[in-house]
Amino acid sequence: MPQYHIWTVGCQVNTADSAKLAAGLRRLGMDPTDQPRDADLIVLNTCAVRQHAEDKAQAKLGSLKHLKAANPDLRIAVMGCMVGPHTARGDDPITKRFSFVDTWAQPQRFDQVVSLLDLPSLPELLDTDDDGGEFWPEIFPDNTSPTAYVPVIEGCDKFCTYCIVPLRRGRERSRPISEIAREIEAHTVRGVREVTLLGQTVEAYGKDQPPVDPAMDHADLSDLMRAIHGLPHLHRIRQLTSYPPDMTDRILEGMAELPKVCEAFSLPVQAGSDDVLTNMRRGYSVAQFRDRVDKVRSLWPEVSISTDVIVGFPGESERDFQDSYDLLAEMRFDKVHVAAYSPRTGTFAQKQQPDDVPHELKMERLHRIEDLQRDISFQINNRYLLTDVEVLLESTKRSEQEGVERHTGRTRTMKLVHFDAPIGQHQPGDMLDVTVTSVGAWSLQGVPA
Repeated sequence: MPQYHIWTVGCQVNTADSAKLAAGLRRLGMDPTDQPRDADLIVLNTCAVRQHAEDKAQAKLGSLKHLKAANPDLRIAVMGCMVGPHTARGDDPITKRFSFVDTWAQPQRFDQVVSLLDLPSLPELLDTDDDGGEFWPEIFPDNTSPTAYVPVIEGCDKFCTYCIVPLRRGRERSRPISEIAREIEAHTVRGVREVTLLGQTVEAYGKDQPPVDPAMDHADLSDLMRAIHGLPHLHRIRQLTSYPPDMTDRILEGMAELPKVCEAFSLPVQAGSDDVLTNMRRGYSVAQFRDRVDKVRSLWPEVSISTDVIVGFPGESERDFQDSYDLLAEMRFDKVHVAAYSPRTGTFAQKQQPDDVPHELKMERLHRIEDLQRDISFQINNRYLLTDVEVLLESTKRSEQEGVERHTGRTRTMKLVHFDAPIGQHQPGDMLDVTVTSVGAWSLQGVPA
């Protein structure tokens, strides 16, 4: 039986893309393998949002050269955000550097990957309409976890100056509600209890879909959530990632009416300075961002909110950085993902905005925010001490203590919880209350209540 190996780096959208591709390859009669040397097809699903991710992918590619030399029949495909239009056409120098790669497929172009294969069932698959990405509509990932990521909107129309995503994944395109509902129902039949609806800007969902409410001219994210809310085995609904101007009152108030929607948001601010936000072309001011956070917290008083911040963006002064620092200290988010700016080839920032903040200063600012957030996260988590929290058990492994298993799950507010229990007492997919006995900045420890 031919085998495939998929290596994935980057965001949850890439994880979902790899899962769907794997399901398609299994449909073609291939088996997965964890060992690249045993594979007939190797796929690298790459990320280019940050330089570290791209460096990691290129290092992985370099490690495959000897496998191709030893086995000329091996097929190697690179897909994901590292592959732009020029790369796909062979105009990018990287295609010359890694000339042993058989195809460079842009995000969602699964058809280019499967076309490399010489399999009896290939014509049957390619003769259908299921020839591209998230719009491979009837191929649903086989999920062995109680949680699943489900992309609902692909691409991005925002064109922030620093971001490569719109250039690699294209403009916003929403999947039909009926198609998404079928996929989620298929997941729940296999044991999934929590789904995360994915999009680069998830509240943009539905602008190209027919209206559900006659008073509206298109569908929106709350309409999609209502459509899946009644699935009997689905316990939790999450969404990722939010963009402030897309978070309308109708969407937020509609979500707040649905008990299965979890009290957790990822709401990137990127900077606490209006000047920097303007240079980034983020499309909102600090005041508008603060208004959306206040709206979310008014609807879900116990909500947890994470945010993203870029330090060292071109032109960021010490005053600009201090504004970001002060905003984080004021807003007190549950988690902050902070990154030092690195230019991405092809973006407006790389072409027009000189990278003028020294690396050492970027790292100093990054560490200052990390130190601030570590204290804030610990203080927030300390509120959970000696309380009972509802946990969806996600994974289990043997503990160092004899006769005991180590369990890990998450609360509705996305808090990571670890607890021990006798072997066989619980399994992934269980929902149970856990009494929190100790806390840290990034996780909670407890015992079954």
